[in-house]
Amino acid sequence: MPLLSKPVRGRLISLAATVSSIGLLAGCSGGGDGGDAASAPTTGNAVTVPVSAVGTELLDPGAEPRDVLRPAPTAGATQTAQLTTSATVFQQIDDQTAQDFSTPELTLPLDATVDRADADGTEVDLTIGEPTSPDPTLDGAVQASAGSGAGLTFAPNGSITALRLSPTDSSQDIARSAIEQAFYQAVYRTIAFPTEPIGVGARWAVRQEVMSGIALDQVTTVTLTGRDGDGVTLDFTVEQTPQSSVWALPGDAGDLTVDQYVMQGTGTARIDLAQALPTSLTVSIGGEQAYSDPDGTTHLRQTTDNKVALEARPDREGQ
Repeated sequence: MPLLSKPVRGRLISLAATVSSIGLLAGCSGGGDGGDAASAPTTGNAVTVPVSAVGTELLDPGAEPRDVLRPAPTAGATQTAQLTTSATVFQQIDDQTAQDFSTPELTLPLDATVDRADADGTEVDLTIGEPTSPDPTLDGAVQASAGSGAGLTFAPNGSITALRLSPTDSSQDIARSAIEQAFYQAVYRTIAFPTEPIGVGARWAVRQEVMSGIALDQVTTVTLTGRDGDGVTLDFTVEQTPQSSVWALPGDAGDLTVDQYVMQGTGTARIDLAQALPTSLTVSIGGEQAYSDPDGTTHLRQTTDNKVALEARPDREGQ
């Protein structure tokens, strides 16, 4: 393969950024998890995005007593939460100066209402309050997005199977993209429960495909560290590995060899099985990736760190 032309090299920079941003959707924000949003059902400004299926494997059932754990919120129940995300991305092509493609921190106040809860799963409607960011440009842009809607479809095991986004008519493109990224990052940090009875000390693996420019296998290994009635505490690790050593760039831009791919992290979660959203969740995942053209004449390296935090709203209590 010949040396990448300057236009292709420029595209490579933006394409590589999508690999590290775990929550970007291909049709909405340039590339990312969950498939192609362009084919998702839409209504007006709304878009419904399918989320790739998960599988669980029980590694250790834990101590007695053991129960099959399932989220069981009731229809009409409400909850308030605050979602905060950020993504740090530094990239370098060959010996050029490293460039910063980081996404500023964004905080989204959320009001959640359970629209449906039955044996087939749960539908949750979300209303976004006034988003904020320490970045002045993003903070100014997201103000008009207050009142935007979103929604989550949960399977009985607690995994998310679909994400709905309904931005306000006045939402700016930069704000829509940032809010989409925030939700996509959070969706792919959801913990699913195994089908078998488990007790404190139980360990299980949650496996899910993540599309982030290249196809990735994501394995989340979860440990049940505590339980008090409906309240469970979880520690978990996340690791991603590419399904192929070759990355076929979109738009017939050529292929890249995946020379190195490290993406891993840790998190904790507190889940009330009577509520739709976690009571709290924090996770940080990052690593280093390296790519080259097949001739080894062009090299790209990037260092990434993505953070997601979900917690009860400090100004209101969930119900």
